Amino acid sequence: MTTTQDTTAPPATLVAAFFGFLVSAVSALAGGLVVLGMEAELADAVRRSNPGFTEDQVGSAVTLGQATVLGTAVLIALVYLWLSFKLKAGRNWARVTLTVFTALQVAAVVTGDGNTWVGYASAAVAVLALVLSYLPSSSAHFRRAR
Repeated sequence: MTTTQDTTAPPATLVAAFFGFLVSAVSALAGGLVVLGMEAELADAVRRSNPGFTEDQVGSAVTLGQATVLGTAVLIALVYLWLSFKLKAGRNWARVTLTVFTALQVAAVVTGDGNTWVGYASAAVAVLALVLSYLPSSSAHFRRAR
């Protein structure tokens, strides 16, 4: 009995990279959800930066800020999910795009815009996933998928 192996199946390194980028997508959502629990801190920050605001204006500013952060987090997560599936399917442009996004994510952590433990962990996972996506077995999958 002979068996044929599916040569289009992604290698283990690419599957691991796929899951790494999924973790990055989940961490983007988690970061957005954390902001929902920071209402008092955000209100204090708005009051300090705008002492003339009424309580209604402070509340509106906090709600707008939370909605903006959460909306951005959802958008980033959806893009990461889409790119992750394209990466697993062997689309090199998705690997290049994820390279750019990972570089921006690392830059945000290094410059202080995302330097929380979640930011560091998410960036580390994304870098590991990126390295896995460029290993020789992963690169061979991209060449076969053309």
